[in-house]
Amino acid sequence: MARYTGPAYKKSRRLNFSTLENGKDLARRPYAPGQHGNDRRKKLSEYGVQLQEKQKVRIMYGLNEKQFHRLFNRASKMKGVAGENMLKLLESRLDNVVYRMGLSNTRRGARQVVNHGHILVNGTKVDIPSYSCKPGDVISVKETSLDHPAIRASLEGKATLPAFVEFDKNKMTGTYVRYPERSELNQEINESLIVEFYNR
Repeated sequence: MARYTGPAYKKSRRLNFSTLENGKDLARRPYAPGQHGNDRRKKLSEYGVQLQEKQKVRIMYGLNEKQFHRLFNRASKMKGVAGENMLKLLESRLDNVVYRMGLSNTRRGARQVVNHGHILVNGTKVDIPSYSCKPGDVISVKETSLDHPAIRASLEGKATLPAFVEFDKNKMTGTYVRYPERSELNQEINESLIVEFYNR
C-alpha cells in the first residue's frame, strides 16, 4: 500500500485521535468523517481496538504498513520492552528528529525538508527520512538552505523543545541528545495493544 497523502484531519477524526499532536484536527469536528460521522460510534472488538491503536501510531509517524511491521520486528529483537523500543525507533527517525527540533510544523513537512536535501547529519547530506539517528548525532541545515522560508517560519512558531533534543536557532544546528523516555512521549498511545496485535 502506498503512503497516504490525503487530508490528515480526516484520518484523525476517523481514529478519534490527534495524529498531528496539536489537537487542531479534532477541535472543530470531534466526530468521524462522512454522512453518518456524528452518529454514535459502534463498539469495537478486541481485534478492532488493537488495529486502531496500530493505525494511530503508524499514521502519526507517517509510515506505510510494510515499514511499520519491519520496524516492529526490529524493536522486538532489541533488549527491553518491545512497545517502548518501537516508539524509541520511531522517534529516532531523521524526519521525526527534524520535526522535534522545530524545523517543520508537521512530520509530513519534515519528511519533505529531508527529501529535498536541506538537512545534514554529522556534516553529511542525508535525504532519507527513515534514516535512524543515534544519540550524539549533530543535525544541521545545509548552508544554502539557511534562509529557506518554510524552515524559518516553522522555527519562529516553535516554543519549546523536548528534553531529548537540542537546537541552536542562530547556528541552525542541533543534537539528538538521547533516546526519549516513555514518559516524554504521547500518553494517549497504548503500545502494548500494538504488541498484542502483531503477536496474536
